[in-house]
Amino acid sequence: MSITIDTYYQKRYNFFKWRCEQSTMNKVVLALGMALITGILAQIIIPLPWTPVPLTAQTFAVLISGVILGRYWGGLSQILYVGIGIAGVPWFAEMTGGFETLFCASGGYLIGFILTALFLGYFTDKYIRSRSFISMLGLISLANFTLIYIPGLIGLAAWMYLVQGSMPDLWTLLALGFIPFLIGDTFKIIGAASLAKAATPKKAFNQEVDVNEARNWKLF
Repeated sequence: MSITIDTYYQKRYNFFKWRCEQSTMNKVVLALGMALITGILAQIIIPLPWTPVPLTAQTFAVLISGVILGRYWGGLSQILYVGIGIAGVPWFAEMTGGFETLFCASGGYLIGFILTALFLGYFTDKYIRSRSFISMLGLISLANFTLIYIPGLIGLAAWMYLVQGSMPDLWTLLALGFIPFLIGDTFKIIGAASLAKAATPKKAFNQEVDVNEARNWKLF
């Protein structure tokens, strides 16, 4: 059993080491693959009749993209997802695409996807301790509820102003663009933190800054 666990630990280390050592072209291909996964999960939808923003599974891919690919290439995966969708590929939620999607009710959330991947990728690559479940749970929660929702709610407010001719009050904005997603987000955050904890190596594979301190940490 210990041999199997040790083999698993080595394989996950080998993957992250391999990822760092790949050519730029291969990293772009990995980023494109993650963008495709995001687009596929965007089609898993639970329609909510009282809000113009759908509940989708794509945010799970967003939350793990930076963890798996790192800051730059995880961020690139979401830039590709947004950019290719804007160019017309219908892989946003409900098989939509095109430049006009940036100005729809959920357009602001797309900007948050890029920020989230960059943020989580930075901490995952830079700090070994960030790869524990507790650390990941905190970082992913912070990214989800600030980096995704702040631009998302700003975009939703702008869309409502264009449609209705007036800005919504704060409660209406939260009722349409935040509160309905709390339960689903909780499950996705816990799932993403669990996957991040299981998938990331607990030793240095690149240029982590806390190598010496991490030797004494047991929070894994």
